[in-house]
Amino acid sequence: MDATNDAAKADHGQVRNLIMTRVFDAPLALVWKAWSDPDYIKQWWGPKYFACPSADIDFREGGRSLLCMRAPTEFGGQDMYSTWTYTKIVPMERIEYIHNLADQDGNTVDPVQMGLPADFPQGQLQVITFKVVDDNKTELTVTEYGWLEGKMMDMSKMGMEQCLDKMGAIFANI
Repeated sequence: MDATNDAAKADHGQVRNLIMTRVFDAPLALVWKAWSDPDYIKQWWGPKYFACPSADIDFREGGRSLLCMRAPTEFGGQDMYSTWTYTKIVPMERIEYIHNLADQDGNTVDPVQMGLPADFPQGQLQVITFKVVDDNKTELTVTEYGWLEGKMMDMSKMGMEQCLDKMGAIFANI
């Protein structure tokens, strides 16, 4: 067993998966598009008040997307980048990708070197599942694997919930 991981567990608690489920008043094809089309992703990626000025999406198994999340001016206005490397795509059912923080060129960056706590995961598996609830509603489940219980896990949950709120607002305006 990894002694570093044991020390992190002692400081931050046990490893958990974050699971967030929403039912959107939108057809499956539209909810799928929100995860695969850069014009949609730019509207919801990032928590409340954050913007996504660029989303270079290579939506295919083995593809790698680069997303920019911009903090509001009152939070420093800095750009933060993430990559999504797609490991499995089952159309209209499931998207699996590895999430990493990155620099503006898409090179993976160690979260600790960016000033984030040691409990921020690197190479994190994320799975998005889609399920038709009825003709015009879609259940979306986001699972983020391998979080150490602690502040960063709580912040990620809050951030993704705000992203999903923003996504819901897109569907409400269509």
